[in-house]
Amino acid sequence: MHIVNTNIYVGPNLYAHFPVIRYILDLGELEQWPSARLGEEFIQALLDCLPGLDEHGCSYREPGGFVRRLREDEGTWLGHVMEHVVLELQNIAGSDVSFGRTRSIEDKPGQYTMVFEYEDEAVGRRAGQLALDLLHSLLPDTLKPENAPADDWDFEAERDQFILYAQRRAFGPSTASLVRAAEERGIPWIRLNRQSLVQFGHGRFQKRIQATTTSLTSNIAVELASDKEETNQILRDLGLPVPNQRLVQTARDAVRAGRRIGLPVVTKPLAGNHGRGVSINLTTDAEVEAGFAKAAEYGRNVVVESYIEGFDHRLLVIDGELVAAAKRIPGHITGDGSHTVAELVEFVNQDPRRGIGHEKVLTRIEIDAQAERLLTRLGYGLDSVPEKEEVVYLRSTANLSTGGTAIDVTDEIHPDNRDMAIRAIQAIGLDIGGVDFLTADITRSYREVGGGICEINAGPGFRMHVAPSEGQPRDVAGPVLDMLFPEGEPSTIPIACITGTNGKTTTSRMLAHILKMRGYAAGMTSTDGIYIDGQLTVAGDMTGPTSARMILRDPEVDAAVLETARGGMVRSGMGLRSCNVACCLNVSGDHLGLGGIDTIEQLAEIKRIPIEVATDAAVLNADDRLCLGMADYTEAARLCYVTMKPGHPLVKQHVRAGGQAFVLEEGMNGHMITIYDQGKHMPLLWTHLIPATLQGRALHNVQNAMFAAALAYNMDLSLDDIRQGLRTFDATFFQTPGRMNIFDDHPFRVIMDYAHNPAAVRAMCSVVDHFEIEGRRLVVLSAPGDRRDQDIEEIAAIAAGHFDHFICRCDDHRRGRDEDELAQMLRAQLLLKGVSEDCIDVVPDEQAAVEHALAMAATGDLVLVLADKVKRTWKQIVQFNPGISGTPAVRRSESVPVPDLEGFSLDEDLELISDERGVRIAREEAD
Repeated sequence: MHIVNTNIYVGPNLYAHFPVIRYILDLGELEQWPSARLGEEFIQALLDCLPGLDEHGCSYREPGGFVRRLREDEGTWLGHVMEHVVLELQNIAGSDVSFGRTRSIEDKPGQYTMVFEYEDEAVGRRAGQLALDLLHSLLPDTLKPENAPADDWDFEAERDQFILYAQRRAFGPSTASLVRAAEERGIPWIRLNRQSLVQFGHGRFQKRIQATTTSLTSNIAVELASDKEETNQILRDLGLPVPNQRLVQTARDAVRAGRRIGLPVVTKPLAGNHGRGVSINLTTDAEVEAGFAKAAEYGRNVVVESYIEGFDHRLLVIDGELVAAAKRIPGHITGDGSHTVAELVEFVNQDPRRGIGHEKVLTRIEIDAQAERLLTRLGYGLDSVPEKEEVVYLRSTANLSTGGTAIDVTDEIHPDNRDMAIRAIQAIGLDIGGVDFLTADITRSYREVGGGICEINAGPGFRMHVAPSEGQPRDVAGPVLDMLFPEGEPSTIPIACITGTNGKTTTSRMLAHILKMRGYAAGMTSTDGIYIDGQLTVAGDMTGPTSARMILRDPEVDAAVLETARGGMVRSGMGLRSCNVACCLNVSGDHLGLGGIDTIEQLAEIKRIPIEVATDAAVLNADDRLCLGMADYTEAARLCYVTMKPGHPLVKQHVRAGGQAFVLEEGMNGHMITIYDQGKHMPLLWTHLIPATLQGRALHNVQNAMFAAALAYNMDLSLDDIRQGLRTFDATFFQTPGRMNIFDDHPFRVIMDYAHNPAAVRAMCSVVDHFEIEGRRLVVLSAPGDRRDQDIEEIAAIAAGHFDHFICRCDDHRRGRDEDELAQMLRAQLLLKGVSEDCIDVVPDEQAAVEHALAMAATGDLVLVLADKVKRTWKQIVQFNPGISGTPAVRRSESVPVPDLEGFSLDEDLELISDERGVRIAREEAD
């Protein structure tokens, strides 16, 4: 059994609305060996390794269901077994995952699609490999593959290493509690690194945390809290209880300071934390010297302060309110009269709540120099046997990070102590702060029984409050989120996802333009790149989940328009859990045969994903049966139909029921986009007033405009805002590069478009047919090389009846096809459709083909260029010299060298300006 292929889905996908990993598994000869045939020995060995499998319900949906499947009839196949093993491994490592699915692949015997949920990608992948190794190790020797683990392979050791790996990558208790609180409030979050840096919210409303330090935390306050001397002085000046303190740099000065203050004293580094380098209750000069040496390991400046008797308490203040208090007990053991110190430490560390560092709610107790010093004071060693019920402290400080425990005392704290803690944190200026307060009795006022503040903590840990050793857990993360996002303030920006086969980029640009005209700084992803407030920031095809997250992380963005293409969803899913509005423009044959998507129905399932996760509105093309079928899968609050057929029966029924629809209606002055919503009838705009529709002739852009308007309407923009946006959006290269760009400065007209599938070519042929011209119609025709043969042939068949001359070319990247294979396929299909051989030229190179078409064109002709490298091609069109206006264009041989335009970047090399006639003129900038 081996893994043929792996896909990591980071968001909603074909299998689930949350992150999953998909394996394509090949069982090989194990296809003939389901679990029952492998026998009881195999099943029992598996259950011995992972007893938790007995709780898996599987298809029976009750504990024990999976084990029942293993044993009944012929059992179940190892792909399904591996699914459950992967989930259980993640469970024992701390990941709360349960979703899995395994299905055989119809036309590939022995191969399975196995999908399972994950929380951390790296942990999920490692769990997958460990599951494979475990199953291989349990197989009979005759069935073990060559890559099976060696005979001495130790599963328990591998399992423990895996758990440690998972725990190192997991959020610590503090960060995890904040993430849970955000999820409970519906606030989205993004992990920004492998540690504890997390973004809450999207775009300009985002806030960040690093553990429990927030984007509101003052840097000055953090610096003050880190400077124990300065903190002590500030608190002292306000009359708050603090110990007497001196700052020293040498052991000799430490001893002198101790004498002046009065023994016993405490030594600690000036800028330390987590109790590192702290020594308390030092009663002799020698102990002070030793304490100085320990503190000096963490910095040259050491604090010597008076020792305050009492229990250590952590008082947590958030946004000016005390939200939790915990009594902290130093790491210790309790004698039983029969076991040694070393054995008792081992017993304590067996507590499943204890881990390494901050990975669990408690930390393991380590026997180190400090523990040995405290034992020596008692006259004990590791082999000593403490008396029954005798408490032996192995730490002088009560930090949880050194093995301490915590008891919740929030409900017991005296009001004076509460007010004292709040004043102390406000004095330092922290939004979240922890006060380390020593007192004999937290229930009595410090004014009565004494006590003192020994430290102020910026970024205090939450684990002692969310999971105390004793007492009631406290919700301390909730107040943090309420502080970051007060009631009524947004945490996220409006998000629109746009999918479909054709028109996605133009619709995205239209919507982004409408938002920009309204005053939004819109972030847009598209096949051209990422745009922030209309400015290109990253060039390239940016329609996948990574680019979506880039938009959501940008602090300038206050609305997101995400072109969501098939490829990204097939490979990695969506980049966000949900969106506000989503639309599907159309579904037609494109990219079929790639990525396991072989039919148009399968393609529709992929394009349905954004519709499924939209929360506010789903906008669907009622004129497309596959889009129409998506209505059954959306949970959005509103369903909006777009139709260019005013008599559409389903839309009429929907409107009568108070539903929403954008309908193209015919009037005396042309066609009007009309809105129906909750019984209201609202005319929006005549289509001929939208420049991108070429006075209403480009029907595909009429439809795109209707979708952009519907999305904007459901993002709560006014009708006037929508009208203004559509009226000022045109189809020039400046606004929509590669989308029906027209150049009229030659004696002939040139239209350039990125159309690369049958539906798009059909739309462009319709546009060309609407132009009245005096001369011929020429086309530079092509298709991507990775399309199916029938798709390429269909493109040629569609174009055949619309042009007088055809120049067949290939893309620069042939995508596995021979040098002129695709161009020859187009030519052959055109001939089959009755096009004369004299009317077809084959020019494989794109630049040469465009040059050839432009050179052939005469006054009054129309040239349609279906371009791949749109920036390069547009420059070529603009720079072409057609000769003297009014005369036939200068004919150029194909052998004439084409200018080297590779590397041309519109944004760097061209400046687009507009004259009074609105014609876009391109010129090169001076170097």
